Amino acid sequence: MMDAQVLVLNRSWVAVNVAPLRRALLLLFQGHARVVHPSDYSLYDFPSWCALSQFGESLPDRHYVHTPSLRIRHPEVIVLTDFNDCVRPEVRLSRRNIFVRDRHVCQYCGRRFARAELTIDHVVPRSRGGRDTWTNLVLACMACNLKKRNRTPEEAGMPLLRRPAEPRWLPRFGTRIPPAELITWQSFVDLAYWNTDIGE
Repeated sequence: MMDAQVLVLNRSWVAVNVAPLRRALLLLFQGHARVVHPSDYSLYDFPSWCALSQFGESLPDRHYVHTPSLRIRHPEVIVLTDFNDCVRPEVRLSRRNIFVRDRHVCQYCGRRFARAELTIDHVVPRSRGGRDTWTNLVLACMACNLKKRNRTPEEAGMPLLRRPAEPRWLPRFGTRIPPAELITWQSFVDLAYWNTDIGE
């Protein structure tokens, strides 16, 4: 249960992070955050959340953290009381993240392939100064890669499906988010960004 994830909002209710449950409870206990109730969005500090957990609606046991003297409901969303900045996510450039960004689709022919049938192509070939960057790397099937060879897409007459760019995923997306959390989180984030396993 302590491995569960909690959506963290800044003071303006903008999603800025996903924190482990243990960290979220610590922020709540220290007074740096309030719990957002999933049904009516009312706010609770630590004592009032503990009271609600004891005497509020009864949920299955998996929704609670148990201490020797308390039963604390797992918060799904918390809002920070002081922090109001936005964290710009930075997704690490890696082979795995390129596969996620391009969704296993060859960026030249537009067909989806198994991972083993795809390669990473340099839009501007390395031999001509092309670098390993988000804007110069795309997925290509073996046939398209052989056809393009050591040329640019324009020279090969093979236009890209879309211009490659750095992904704009939300912060801390290293874990797949359970559907139960997504139901609550959808009020605060665009679900198109979730449910992808990012990072290696």
